Amino acid sequence: MNVIEKTKTGYSAYSPDLDGCLAAGETRSEVERLMKRAIRFHLGEMQAAGLAIPKPTTQAKYVEVPA
Repeated sequence: MNVIEKTKTGYSAYSPDLDGCLAAGETRSEVERLMKRAIRFHLGEMQAAGLAIPKPTTQAKYVEVPA
């Protein structure tokens, strides 16, 4: 799972299950594309270093509350 946030200058994204894996872009589609690239790179570096690839543990759910 990735978290994508609107920023003052565009969008940023990060993966809670991959510490330090993040991306930033001017548009949502750009940050999604860059995040895919960042994840591939991050996992490749972990494999090259002989580290175990973590299993996803993060969950997300929208919670409705009265305004």
